[in-house]
Amino acid sequence: MNAQIQTEQQNAYNFGFLDEFAKKEIRRATLKAIAIPGYQVPYASREMPMGRGFGTGGLQLTLSLMGKNENIKVIDQGSDDSVNAVNLRQFIEMTCPGISTTSKTAEATLIQSRHRIPELALAAEQIIVLQVPYPDPLVIVEPSEDKRKTMHGEADYSRLLVKLYEDIVQFNEITISHRYPTRINRHYVIDPSPIPRWDVPKLHQSKALLLFGAGREKKIYAVPPFTHAEPLAFEDQPFRVENFNDETGQRRACTRCGCTTSFLDEFSQDSGFKLYQCSDSDWCEEQQALLDSRGMKK
Repeated sequence: MNAQIQTEQQNAYNFGFLDEFAKKEIRRATLKAIAIPGYQVPYASREMPMGRGFGTGGLQLTLSLMGKNENIKVIDQGSDDSVNAVNLRQFIEMTCPGISTTSKTAEATLIQSRHRIPELALAAEQIIVLQVPYPDPLVIVEPSEDKRKTMHGEADYSRLLVKLYEDIVQFNEITISHRYPTRINRHYVIDPSPIPRWDVPKLHQSKALLLFGAGREKKIYAVPPFTHAEPLAFEDQPFRVENFNDETGQRRACTRCGCTTSFLDEFSQDSGFKLYQCSDSDWCEEQQALLDSRGMKK
């Protein structure tokens, strides 16, 4: 009975939920974004059956690019099992019959992500779609969109650099923890979505195509494969990623797999003791499997 209801639900939707005209328009905007790396291409963002802020921009991109033989991975903060990831995956499965889903980064042809880029280096055949709440990094220094467009066109990011300099003066370092402004192809500066600084270097010369969709702001932009991506910084204050060292200077390890080379999430217990775990659930499982295999060999 459940299978029959699911089939009826699937038949009630166009493949990929969006109508063909909407998908065609989003694909055209995507092609323009790829042709001009970092440029924010406006598009007619559609209403989706979920609240804005839950990744409607990224989801529209994913549904527009979806093929019937797609193998998709959906993650939220690196996890395949979070509420947002599970709900989006179920919606995609319901509206895209015939596609398959996976939790393995290496097996996915298309990755829908919120706030993380997988630890495993992406391949040339893969596409990753990132959800973006605020696509324009200049919004913190210039409220007028018309003026921001002029500044982007002239590559005038002096006021943004002043904002970073003020951080250094006040805190002796750049305090931006996520959404770190990054210059693409030596011209446009983008907001790389709320990914941690740890993931920003992965934009540089990536083999995979990175797409960014902002549903509320109605913008699409892209970092094509093998594109130069450089986080804004100063010669005497270079860009740096998060530090996971303890008080003694030793690098903390994941409590599940023992990995010391991944981005870690911090968990506090009632006793006050803190645990650290890989943010990327697939990476953590792979490292655990590797440990188990080594244990069996011994």
